[in-house]
Amino acid sequence: MRLPQPTHLNYSALTADIERGRIKIPQFQRDFVWSVERSAKLLDSVVKGYPIGTMIFWATRDRLRSVKNIGGIDLPAPIEGEVVKYVLDGQQRLTSLFAALKGLTVVRASGTNDEFSAIYLDLAASEDQQIVVTDLAGRDAALCIQLRDLLGGSLKKLASYPEHTHAKLDEYKRRIEAYDFAIVEVQDVPIDVATEIFTRLNVGGQALSLFEIMVAKTYDEASQFDLAERFEELVGRLQTIDYETVSAATLLQLVSLLLKKDCKRQTVLNLAKREFIDTWPRAADAIERAAEYLRNTYRIPVSKLLPYSALLVPFGYFFFHHKDKPAVEQKKELEDFFWRCSLAGRYSSSVESKLAQDVQRIDDILGGKSPEYDWAVDLSPSFLLKNGWFSTNRSFVKALLCLYAYHEPKSFSDGAAVRISNDWLKQANSRNYHHFFPRAYLARKGIDEAEANNVLNITIVDDYLNKRRIKDKPPSAYMQEFRNENVALAATMATHLIVDMSAFGVWTDEYSLFLQKRADAVSEELSKRVIPRESDAQGQAFRNDDVEEDTTSFE
Repeated sequence: MRLPQPTHLNYSALTADIERGRIKIPQFQRDFVWSVERSAKLLDSVVKGYPIGTMIFWATRDRLRSVKNIGGIDLPAPIEGEVVKYVLDGQQRLTSLFAALKGLTVVRASGTNDEFSAIYLDLAASEDQQIVVTDLAGRDAALCIQLRDLLGGSLKKLASYPEHTHAKLDEYKRRIEAYDFAIVEVQDVPIDVATEIFTRLNVGGQALSLFEIMVAKTYDEASQFDLAERFEELVGRLQTIDYETVSAATLLQLVSLLLKKDCKRQTVLNLAKREFIDTWPRAADAIERAAEYLRNTYRIPVSKLLPYSALLVPFGYFFFHHKDKPAVEQKKELEDFFWRCSLAGRYSSSVESKLAQDVQRIDDILGGKSPEYDWAVDLSPSFLLKNGWFSTNRSFVKALLCLYAYHEPKSFSDGAAVRISNDWLKQANSRNYHHFFPRAYLARKGIDEAEANNVLNITIVDDYLNKRRIKDKPPSAYMQEFRNENVALAATMATHLIVDMSAFGVWTDEYSLFLQKRADAVSEELSKRVIPRESDAQGQAFRNDDVEEDTTSFE
């Protein structure tokens, strides 16, 4: 890597490079926010020869997703093979200079327009006064010239000003055109180094995510590939099946695993642009098929219920390599894989390395083999009771919620299907979650919060109405009300894995009996889904005491 090179450009060279597409604002830069007034102060410093700071460019032959409309003017794409200079620091100054010197109209993200042509030089001002101004009130308009006219106006236009101002016109024009804009060029560095420099220079801003870097890196105008747009299109398609919360990290991990069998950050950054672009369509299709499979086969109706978004990666990997529905044995192995990962908190840490290990297991399934696992799962009722404290950040809890959802729970009041929504599942007090034995009721009975807040005490309900009606009543009271309304209440409750209300202690308000019976029912259902293995009998199951889904800034 070459050391950063100090250099400089004068006005003509700087604007010429911008107009020819040689200087670009990378897309990961934030919006241009400087006002016309602030830009005028910058130009006043230029006219007076004051330093305005150093701009930092990254010189590279790579082609990134960039802002093509600096200052609101359409600019050409750089010539193929030519070095492009991406602005790492100084975007606000550079855009201000270009917009002011060219007298452009800048369209803001809000839709408002700012006229940078309304910047003037006051020819009556002295050197210790503001020379470059935007407000002509109280000034002699006949002695004020637009900046763009000073630099690009005709001789006739300039000659129209009073003769005693001509010397100032010449001097101010000379100062601007001769001003050396200080620049440091960073050369011959990869994109991750360049974006690290950008992040360090913009310490007050938010660090770039890996996805933002890959959006910039993989942009290709010739093939009209824009990763940000392609991802949004995918999210739009997934929204039709309520799986729109899939993260950008998931897609990057999948593409990297498909190409390199590894998905560490550095591996993703080193992916070849053309390979990435060529792989994307099938990878996106594989994610869609994986989502549809989880939704239809496991009846997980919304993506927020998934124990981990990362689970879409190994399933996407499977469907990338397998065009048809899984064969019978593959279906069993995939189901076993899903529940082992979910119940054991598989992706609570070291996600990238575990995904790399797990695609090897998916390769086994693709090849008709049964994978080996180096972790155990305990499906016993006693384990469920001991480890069932309810938190929607826990994969173990989400796994049991997926099991509840599989049985397509019905409304207590009328047996209608419960609507499960991503919007409703954002927090533990969601409309969809109901403590069958209300916590307030249990508190009155002397049962502490830890015991009351067990996932085995959770049912998935349809809306806030049920909660409002139930409040803190004992089950025997509110269920009697629903029995009077719902003639098929027994069948309804079976969809909640409460298969016999008398045996479950519902009518006698026996909480301990209820928990035990529901643990038995859940254990039985899980046993249908997990293939017994020797490691389960010999190993210690993952306790999952305080595991939350990994929320690192991979994406």
